[in-house]
Amino acid sequence: MSKDDLIRIRHMVDAAREAISFAAGRRREDLDRDRMLVLSLVKSVEIMGEAAAKVSDSFRQQQPTLPWREMVAMRNRLIHGYFDINLDIVWQTVTAELPPLVEKMEAILSGQAP
Repeated sequence: MSKDDLIRIRHMVDAAREAISFAAGRRREDLDRDRMLVLSLVKSVEIMGEAAAKVSDSFRQQQPTLPWREMVAMRNRLIHGYFDINLDIVWQTVTAELPPLVEKMEAILSGQAP
């Protein structure tokens, strides 16, 4: 793993952890009332996707269990379709999909992933 790839994975883990912490103790309905919560979750997911886009192709091939294409695609959707974001998808991503993804990325960082 190159130093740059390692840095990008750390950025992804940090952004994911932030999103998870922002959502902790909250409910999906809170997104309908709390613009700051929406913006913080969206920005965190955008950061993850941007970092994922910068990871080298060779590293992506070494870690095929991470959803590289989906992370980058979600970032692109949030950036370019900012006017039409589906908050149900954002909530599902942060609350259900990010926690196991963080575990996978932490395993990579600790050298315990294949």
